[in-house]
Amino acid sequence: MAAATVALLATAVGCAPQPEESAANPTGSAGTSCAKGKLATKTSGKLTIATDEPAYEPWFKDDDPSNGKGYESAVAYAVAKQLGYDRSAVVWQSVPFNKAFAPGEKTFDFDINQVSISAERRKAVDFSSGYYDVRQAVIALKNSKAAKAKSIAALKDVKLGAQVGTTSLDYINDVVKPKQAAAVYAKNDQAKSALKNGQVDAIVTDLPTAFYITAAEVTDATIVGQFQNQGGTPEQFGLVLDKGSALTSCVSRAVDALRKDGTLAKTEQQWLSDAVDAPVLK
Repeated sequence: MAAATVALLATAVGCAPQPEESAANPTGSAGTSCAKGKLATKTSGKLTIATDEPAYEPWFKDDDPSNGKGYESAVAYAVAKQLGYDRSAVVWQSVPFNKAFAPGEKTFDFDINQVSISAERRKAVDFSSGYYDVRQAVIALKNSKAAKAKSIAALKDVKLGAQVGTTSLDYINDVVKPKQAAAVYAKNDQAKSALKNGQVDAIVTDLPTAFYITAAEVTDATIVGQFQNQGGTPEQFGLVLDKGSALTSCVSRAVDALRKDGTLAKTEQQWLSDAVDAPVLK
């Protein structure tokens, strides 16, 4: 998100085994080989990357994850390159958002789909290092009561909605705690339609998506504001892998290298730079 986002800086480029567990990979992957292009992937010599369908802007472009356009598509190919896989070796797979981090063996090597890293989700899957710091935002129609809200308390009396399984929904339930139960939708498209049709007063999404929705999809809507991060730790999107995956440490090192060399910051500037600061709801 343009001005509001800070480039992520980290260290770690090599692929030496890690003797200790990391936050992104609590199971550890000691002894894993990160030989470029020779990882123990689902299909030998290929890297299978998953995301949801449709693939939304600004994370993807033209609903085509394979074109390298949009922040997450570009990041996915940059990670693949770090791991030793060129574009011809990348295979895209469609996996619903909620299924990506549900318990059970995965059909992909990693999933990239605006999935926030959380302790609860780590019980079922591994995460890479975070590749994007994110905040949640509230969108409402410009002439609605919700659009006038200046605080979290002012949102308690309005009907809010969000996609199922998202941090956006968690913010409604755990931070706003509205008097009316939140409306829950399988897809962001359904939440947007509900907003247009007046079935909800406002919806919650991540901030870059909120800027795209109000600029290009629901132009009579406005960003009411953004939430502060809870608990002092920035909310981050991470790549999702099988629980205990042998690839987790290698993928995390690839993300860390992209932070260190400025690739993540440049990619963010290219694809998420249209956004501007939104007021913070307190």
